Amino acid sequence: MPDVVALQHATLIDGTGRAPVPDATVVVTDGLISAAGPTASVPVPAGAQVLDYSGSYLIPGLMDANVHLVSARTPDTLLEFEGRYEELAFEAAELALKYGLTTVFDTWGPAGPLVTARDAIATGRRAGARFFFAGNILGLNGPMSEDFFKTGLTFEPATKQRINDVWEVGCGTDLISLTVDEIGEAVTDYIHATGVDFIKYAASDHRTEGFLLFSETAQRRIVASAHAEGRLVQAHTTSVESLRMEVEAGADLLQHPDITGGHPIPEPLVDEIVTRRLPCMAMFRTERYLAWLADAKPELGARAAVSDQNNRAFIAKGARVLLTTDAFAYGQRVKNHPGFRPGILEDSVPDMPTHIGSAHFRWIQAAWERGMEPMEILRSASVHVAEAYGKSDHYGTVTPGKVADLVVLEGDPLAAPENYRRIRDVIKDGVIVDRSSLATERLLADDPGEAR
Repeated sequence: MPDVVALQHATLIDGTGRAPVPDATVVVTDGLISAAGPTASVPVPAGAQVLDYSGSYLIPGLMDANVHLVSARTPDTLLEFEGRYEELAFEAAELALKYGLTTVFDTWGPAGPLVTARDAIATGRRAGARFFFAGNILGLNGPMSEDFFKTGLTFEPATKQRINDVWEVGCGTDLISLTVDEIGEAVTDYIHATGVDFIKYAASDHRTEGFLLFSETAQRRIVASAHAEGRLVQAHTTSVESLRMEVEAGADLLQHPDITGGHPIPEPLVDEIVTRRLPCMAMFRTERYLAWLADAKPELGARAAVSDQNNRAFIAKGARVLLTTDAFAYGQRVKNHPGFRPGILEDSVPDMPTHIGSAHFRWIQAAWERGMEPMEILRSASVHVAEAYGKSDHYGTVTPGKVADLVVLEGDPLAAPENYRRIRDVIKDGVIVDRSSLATERLLADDPGEAR
């Protein structure tokens, strides 16, 4: 007999853009949505388990287009967890699920451990947000290199290289010295060696964030090689020119296109992005956070103001924007590790934008402040992400045939952004998640609670 559950009497906001359906019923059969609509017109199969959600709101499971499940923020963390980085991924994935993210996309991390974690969650052996990942940012070295610790580290070279190799898998900075044909072959080899779900390459560097790494011809070859293997492509860009090159190379998604080195995106390039319907993985920050940054760190604040200008242009012109946080597991233990790079991750930071488990709430608040339509915010946090990553056949809306990923809220998400925090239940694969059991063993992350 099929496992059938009927969720009744809630207001359904299905993510398609259609108007909310009051007093709705969603029928879930063996983990898939088999019916959804007004209670009066959706029959409940005999023997179904019936859950009364009167006064609640049913929305699609939320998605984040850019997270980092393995927190590589301190060198001693990398050493302590060497050989078991998947444990960090499990912790972060549990925190994400606990606060309504049923699917996330990891855009930089160690491929081997992430395969282990991804597959364990996909098969139900471990709890956590479903995730897909890119592995290394092709063209950058690993987390113990100067690409990420700009002042360098004093560890033995063999130790640094051993850990960096877990990320690089033959596609570190040496990639930029190869011929175009060799670069294409290296990308193909990387996909075969790792089993990554999509590709991310560095159009610009990560040390100064001002240098271009690959020629336009090389970028087109990276994209072509990944596409030949059935993988979507995005790039790390930090300047107007690197963004333009990524667009012209044929990338499928634009990673943090709002970050342009303190120079606004020219209007013709914004228009081209909008015309091509290229998904913009834009990292919105709240007004409160931007005000703090402008006061505490004026140089960063000035750059952030330009990013905000870019994001407002995307919204005004109707770009396809995706909820994107760059979030990772953050807590007191991370901050207090020797070697931690001080910066924006301090106790005094209001609306901390990159704490996994709460960052998506901050993004939603910031989108609201920038005048995005409430329904578009919901879609940017669900179906738009699924479509951008080629996953909309299965995820992103509460409609028949889709996987039953839902969040049950106690307040109307179209009325106020804080209502996304009022989670009654999280449902993944048709099963109500025991949120109290998630991320109970502390490794690195603080539990953000209700993300106040």
